[in-house]
Amino acid sequence: MNVMINDISHDLDTTVKGVQTTITLFLLIMAVLMIPCSKLTDRYGRKRCFIVGLGLYGVGAVLSAVSPGLGVLILGNSVFEGVGTALLIPPVYILATLAFTDVTSRARAFGLISGAGGIGAAAGPLIGGVITTGISWRAAFIFQALIIVTIILLSRRLEDPLQPDPTRRFDVVGAIVSAVGMFFVVFGILQAQTDAVLFVVFLAVGLGLLIGFFFYIRRREREGKEALLSTDLFRNRTSNLGLATQNIQWLLLMGTSFVVAVYLQTVREFNAIKTGVIFTAATVGILISSLAAERLARRHEQRTLIRTGFVVAIAGIGLLIGLVGSSDNVWAFVPGLFVFGLGVGVMLTPSVNVVQSSFPEQKQGEISGLSRSVSNLGSSFGTAIAGTILVSDLASRAYALAMAVLGVLALVGLAAALLLPGQPRAVGRPAAEPA
Repeated sequence: MNVMINDISHDLDTTVKGVQTTITLFLLIMAVLMIPCSKLTDRYGRKRCFIVGLGLYGVGAVLSAVSPGLGVLILGNSVFEGVGTALLIPPVYILATLAFTDVTSRARAFGLISGAGGIGAAAGPLIGGVITTGISWRAAFIFQALIIVTIILLSRRLEDPLQPDPTRRFDVVGAIVSAVGMFFVVFGILQAQTDAVLFVVFLAVGLGLLIGFFFYIRRREREGKEALLSTDLFRNRTSNLGLATQNIQWLLLMGTSFVVAVYLQTVREFNAIKTGVIFTAATVGILISSLAAERLARRHEQRTLIRTGFVVAIAGIGLLIGLVGSSDNVWAFVPGLFVFGLGVGVMLTPSVNVVQSSFPEQKQGEISGLSRSVSNLGSSFGTAIAGTILVSDLASRAYALAMAVLGVLALVGLAAALLLPGQPRAVGRPAAEPA
């Protein structure tokens, strides 16, 4: 949707802030539901959840296409597509983890997944831009729905290696408390520029609920009851640091994408096609480094790749600030976006690999959901934090400030990566390493 921001805001008589809210809510709903939906894969099966998620996403795409106003767009894009994505993403990572048992082969699998995402990311802005400019932004959502139908047809032969367990209990209270807590945190950040009191209140309530959620699941475990998440997941130092790097990676990716897209369309007055063409630099960088994941995993430790990725991404952010600030030429965005994309692509796969490989098969449903939830929460933070700074003053100064904040957060991610313990380049089976 980043390349459609101007067209949607004009057609639906809303603002950039309104479209930002739609994007952020989509990411937020994914984040808050990823853990509960990952637990549902154990109960109903990974294939079934994958297909249902695709169906919900398709319904959301059609609703978005026919939306008469911002409310229906939020219902279709944020709610239906958000819930659908939360259902379909965990099975992808769970099935890939179960199918490959060592770090190198998983690097190949996750690299292909990231590479496919890179191809979609590279083609998405261009295709969306062409359709939006040539026909309408509504047609772009219809195109999404057609892609979903194609994937559902291709998924009929998909096999689930683990049998679902319909008798497995589901922690409804834990799901609600964790979801509401994360919602309040991100919603509070969105209020930062408009109402400082609401910002503090929502943030405090959200953090309080998340702390309460942790004590709640610990109590359920002590009572021998099924909890939404096992507290053992938080006792693994390698996994915790890997999750921190994942969160910041996606914060950087979505924050940078939103800031650059809004700046190009509102300040530089680019249409959807031109914006998509400029973004190709970043997505090509992600694609190149993601497809090299298996080769890199053979030669370097996972933590080395994550650290290198942050360093390269920080260099890209520096170029995006320096070159764009010193030149009005649109090509000034290209070097920074390309370098940034290379850095993000280098570290996405090893971060997922580090986290997923830290736990045995029986924990894959839970850690996959937690991993995806943390990543999508990072995406929400990126759009909310950087977007809030940018839309408060759509000018070069706000653009530079938003990118500088992202640069500082990238340094935090690098610090977490530096703390990662060493791991072998290839292992025969996943194993947990308590802190």
